[in-house]
Formats: sequence, C-alpha cells, structure tokens
Amino acid sequence: MSLPSASNLIAGSALAVVAVSMWLEDRRSRRHDRLLRARGAVEPGNDVYRVMQVVYPSAFVAMAVEGGVGRVAMSAWLMAGAALWCTAKALKYWALATLGHRWTFRVLVPPDGTCVSDGPYRWMRHPNYVAVLGEIAGMAVMMQAPVSGTVAFVWFAALLRRRIAVENRALGL
Repeated sequence: MSLPSASNLIAGSALAVVAVSMWLEDRRSRRHDRLLRARGAVEPGNDVYRVMQVVYPSAFVAMAVEGGVGRVAMSAWLMAGAALWCTAKALKYWALATLGHRWTFRVLVPPDGTCVSDGPYRWMRHPNYVAVLGEIAGMAVMMQAPVSGTVAFVWFAALLRRRIAVENRALGL
C-alpha cells in the first residue's frame, strides 16, 4: 500500500476544512430553522434548496478531486485561493452574524420579517450569496481546478439567481 501523494493530502485537507465549516453551518441553520418555524415562519414554494443541497457540497468534492488528480501543489495559486476562500468565509460569517437567528439554508420568512440593512447588507443586498460564490472561486483557485471550478461557479450562480427571485418574492421586494 502506498502513501497518498502530496497533492492528495493538500486536496483532502482543504476538503476537510470545507466539510467541517459546512457541518457547523448546517447545525446553525437547523437550529435557526426550528426557531423560525416555531415563530410561524413560512417557506415559499419553488425554491431551489434541494438542488443546492446536493450541488454545493458536490462542487467542493469535484474541485478537490480535480486538484488531487491534477497534482495541486504548495504554490502561490494555493495561497491565493486560500486567501480568497477565507475572505469569502469572513464575509459570510459577517452576514450570518448580522442576520442572527434569521439565517438558515432555507428561505423562511417569519410573520414580522423585514429586510436587513445593517452589516454587509448596508452595501449589498445578498452578501451571503456573494460569499458563497467567493468560497467556490477560492476553492477552484486553491485546487487549480479550472474545469470543475468553472462548472461549479456558473451552475451555482444560476441556482442563486433563481434563489434570489424566490427570496425577493417571499419578502415582497
């Protein structure tokens, strides 16, 4: 039995960091989901959540595989991608902190739901979604995964466009 290559270790390590952050976000989302539903929050129809639930983690797996197979190495690309991913995570966590218990993976609108205009929402309407695309771009650069990274970015951007339309309708925008 041979030892994993350096590129497989790098790709696996990056994927593990991504997976842990997704798991922590999922726990927070489920907790907030229960709180919002208890307060009478309504989930609109026609959401793309179920597709996003598969595409988002699969995109990171695909990029890690492309990086492992493509011989990703310690390089300026890896560092630049990691910096982009970390910056995107910082924006995402700022958005999450600003939304507080209102943040979930699902679109849930409580009876007293209003649009938030604090934190990063002061400058952009959907900073969480900008951050998600930044995470995907960061991983693509880190893993030097031009094929799966481009496909993941374009596909998820299209899903987010549909998601934003559902969210805007639910909020009466």
